[in-house]
Amino acid sequence: MGKMPKIPKNLTDKDMVKNYVEEQTVEDQLMKAAKEAEKRRLAEQLEEPPAQLAKAGFTPELNDKLGKELLALKMELANSGVKSYNFKIKRDGEVITLTVNNKKF
Repeated sequence: MGKMPKIPKNLTDKDMVKNYVEEQTVEDQLMKAAKEAEKRRLAEQLEEPPAQLAKAGFTPELNDKLGKELLALKMELANSGVKSYNFKIKRDGEVITLTVNNKKF
């Protein structure tokens, strides 16, 4: 066995790790790629709503608010244990209602 290098004494934490370079793991790379893809997707959404929604008068802000509300609803459903559902849209005069139908198997 070779001789161990001498460890300098009285170093600060900063001095002990100044030359350390952490290697990026596959998980780190995948997480970074996922975050970048999400940023690109959000940037595209903010630029312009989908053509069908834009024709219906949806602004990027309104499209973003609708997306956030739908995501919040999906999170609540998931937290309640509802995994299978579909949406039902109903119009009554000037009121449009979106409801969730649970699929029970």
